[in-house]
Amino acid sequence: MNIDLFFQYIVAGLTYGTIYAVVAIGFNIIYNATGIINFAQGEFVMLGGMTAVTLHQILPLPLAILAAVIITMAVGALIEILFIRWLDRPSVLRMVIITIGISILIREASLHIWGEGVRALPYFTGSSETSIRLGGVFVSPQVLWVVGISAVMVILLNVFFTYTLPGRQMRACSANRDAARLCGINAKNMVTLSFVLSAGIGALGGSIVSPITYVQYDSGTQLAIKGFTVAILGGLGNSAAAVGAGMILGVLESFSIAVLPAAYKDVISIAILLLILFVRPSGIFGSSEAARLSEF
Repeated sequence: MNIDLFFQYIVAGLTYGTIYAVVAIGFNIIYNATGIINFAQGEFVMLGGMTAVTLHQILPLPLAILAAVIITMAVGALIEILFIRWLDRPSVLRMVIITIGISILIREASLHIWGEGVRALPYFTGSSETSIRLGGVFVSPQVLWVVGISAVMVILLNVFFTYTLPGRQMRACSANRDAARLCGINAKNMVTLSFVLSAGIGALGGSIVSPITYVQYDSGTQLAIKGFTVAILGGLGNSAAAVGAGMILGVLESFSIAVLPAAYKDVISIAILLLILFVRPSGIFGSSEAARLSEF
């Protein structure tokens, strides 16, 4: 393998790793606030992309993406209010089944609305034939948009959880929900906010990657599996570590194409997930608290 091809694989891996990290961060936001593993997270990504593509037929691209994010956030809030809020200390297994059921409902509704067609937004700048040469590596301008917007999302989330009152209230609920209630924090509203934030992040992620990966009614399932793998790899609840874990998975998948047929690329994430659950359930950077997911 020559050096240019090596770095081309690195760039491709970092691009897909960024996408997986965005999905994993959505998992972590809800887990931190509620202890819930939301297996419908991938559907938020799909909904954002599909809605943005539809709205782009009547709206400029930035407005279409903004409206898609807002609509998906409303869907996230509705899901929490209808399916989650009324539950009293549900078990992990019960929540897994419920969120998988929600995922199926969203997927089937999307099939009814949009059909089986594959869709995509246009490239934000340039086109699919446009590329930027960095040394011996060719990079699509959309890749720079994906990495840049994802980096901004991570920074803004860190600012939100560190410096804003709602962010600190969500962190308080994560640390000890009963103590947070005694301090006057409305824990139920914080849970709803976590679903809204998670849905918004997923929708924005789905919109920015749509020109590269395309989007279909069932594309959220695969992203949910890989996002969950990254969340576990980084340590469930640790959003900063999810970024690094996403890069690791993306690069491993990218280089796997050099030794395995492309059809086997998705096997890598499943193999890594199983290995982590057997060897270190808390993840690379996780605490023993995160390992409780594997106990059900």
